[in-house]
Amino acid sequence: MNLADIAALRLANQHVLNPRFSDPAELVAWMGAVQSQDFAMAKWALGMRLKKATDASVEQAIDTGSIIRTHIMRPTWHFVAKEDVRWIMDLTAPHVYKLAGTMYRQLKLDDAVFRVTNDLIGNLLADGAELTREEVIAEVNKAGIETDNLRATHIMFQAELDKIICNGARRGKKFTYALFDQKVPASAPLKREEALAALAKRYFTSHGPATVQDFAWWSGLLLTDSRLAFEAVRAEFETAHVDGREYLFKAIAEQPKVHGKAILIPAFDEITISYADRSAAVDEVVAQNPESGGGIFKPVVMVKGKVVAAWRRTEKKEAVHIELSRLAKMSTAAENSLEAAGAAYARFIGKKNAVFQ
Repeated sequence: MNLADIAALRLANQHVLNPRFSDPAELVAWMGAVQSQDFAMAKWALGMRLKKATDASVEQAIDTGSIIRTHIMRPTWHFVAKEDVRWIMDLTAPHVYKLAGTMYRQLKLDDAVFRVTNDLIGNLLADGAELTREEVIAEVNKAGIETDNLRATHIMFQAELDKIICNGARRGKKFTYALFDQKVPASAPLKREEALAALAKRYFTSHGPATVQDFAWWSGLLLTDSRLAFEAVRAEFETAHVDGREYLFKAIAEQPKVHGKAILIPAFDEITISYADRSAAVDEVVAQNPESGGGIFKPVVMVKGKVVAAWRRTEKKEAVHIELSRLAKMSTAAENSLEAAGAAYARFIGKKNAVFQ
């Protein structure tokens, strides 16, 4: 196995090649979690991995609650299947809380404050209301708890970690919050060791080949816990050593055939962001180019699992205009496939066509 093999298997296991799922929630459950702070790009991250999907169909799955969007790992926004949110949050939230401790102390936020704000927010949403952050924080202020933008952000953040709130349906272009218990089904808690193994199994199945360091980065868990998880599931996976690193992955009948066509990858996509070592996807010279965003912070074009360009979109009435910044040489076949890649994205967001610039 070499880096090209790793890139090919990741494309296959993440369903960037030959999508298997039609239901967005089933895909998210397969992935374990999908980073989603850039909401529009995160919807495309799901859409490009589904047999048939539109921006509207993915958003419907989020609005109706089959997919939950919340702060759960590292910490940043992630999509998680509603059946998985409780046990993953129970596993990851204590560590995320510790990571936030310094900021909480600076903002004079502590457990006593959070007990008050959690109760207040829970009562606000108890009748099934779905409110914007501004609406929630206005009531927090009325209760005598002063907030600025940072305090408000962290009050809402902790309410997510404490399983008080999660996303509601969007109201126009505004995001709303709903009561966690009304959106997420009750489930029996998992023991910590069981949860570690379950999350690791989900990750290495959908993201492998990957290392224990990759899993630690993706999950946000301590390396000690990640190693426990790695060892707990090791026997269920194939192993390979590449450049001194041990990779776990699911065996497949044959090495996936990776076409030479261009693929429009969203910013913060799992194919790059979910690995501590991104050398299989991003060559060093590309990673060092400011236009690449390190292969993660900007939408990129991939060919055979490698980042070769960055792209920027501007939506017009009937078309999406796509500006490319080439970062590596593209074959004639890849160049010729850009139109089809753009058309797929245009269809997803409801435009008639894509125009490359």
